[in-house]
Amino acid sequence: MKKIIVYTGLSISFDEAESILKADYKPPIKRGDLSTLLESQNDIDIIGIIDGLFHQSPAVAHKEILKALDKDITVVGGASMGALRACELYPYGMIGIGRIFEDYKNGIIESDDDVAVSLDPQTYRQLSDSWINMKYNFNRARVDGILSQEEVEELLSTSKDIYYPKRSFEYVINKSGIDDDKKTNLKEYLEKNKFDIKHDDAKAVLEYIKKISEKQ
Repeated sequence: MKKIIVYTGLSISFDEAESILKADYKPPIKRGDLSTLLESQNDIDIIGIIDGLFHQSPAVAHKEILKALDKDITVVGGASMGALRACELYPYGMIGIGRIFEDYKNGIIESDDDVAVSLDPQTYRQLSDSWINMKYNFNRARVDGILSQEEVEELLSTSKDIYYPKRSFEYVINKSGIDDDKKTNLKEYLEKNKFDIKHDDAKAVLEYIKKISEKQ
């Protein structure tokens, strides 16, 4: 049986992740975690990186991931920190999965701030909404005729101007310059249709790891 380590807990809960893929689940990765892991264990086959700390502590270093790749460990990333690092390291063998990874790879998004959220350090519960999730939801609202392109741009610009721990759909909508009727319609629309792109990509990472682990 393959030895699989996955860093998550924020984009997807440990319980839900375990229902998709049997693995050793660890909290969001920070700098030094991979180095410590590689020094203490030599039987790892696959490492999945979904969530990671950005500002609460230094982010996982590129050289840590490269060291894992040098040891012939398969490293898969997506959804959040995993998508960002996979975009930077896929030329060296890291595997990127999901739409957020593709957005980074294609230059549609560039900043770690685009996926950053604040979290409860004890429970890993998400305390704010990510800019990227707003982008996907507001664009879907545009496709469904709730918003115009100009209103989407206004909402995303407003969100960008707010420090990431304070971002929420409610706060961004209220602070934006779109008219009050549109604000009300959008809130009602999101109550019924809001989805979490980071969660969807996290599931895709786990499903991909499950698939390759069964083949190897």
